[in-house]
Amino acid sequence: MAAMNMNQEQFKKLIREEKPVLVDFWAPWCSYCRRIGPAYEKIAEEYADSLAVGKINIDEEPQLAGAEGIKVIPTLVLFRNGKAVGSITAPGSKAEIDRFIQETLAK
Repeated sequence: MAAMNMNQEQFKKLIREEKPVLVDFWAPWCSYCRRIGPAYEKIAEEYADSLAVGKINIDEEPQLAGAEGIKVIPTLVLFRNGKAVGSITAPGSKAEIDRFIQETLAK
């Protein structure tokens, strides 16, 4: 399953669900965001059973990005039970994203 593009309403609903949620805060003009995009899509496919995976375009949802303290993009934030439990900024590879997910969910 591909990463879902979300607006503020969808985001608020999704993070309250039982499954942890990984959110990519990005922008279309960000070349690094586009470069890491394929790895993020693979994460969405591989973790489909255990993790909801979404994307928030900060240009379309600036209030949400501000409320979540996003200063640099891409920033991936992992939510559990409605709260951010970890984040990683500008991951260098799919392996780095995998490691972040595993370590954060193990806490």
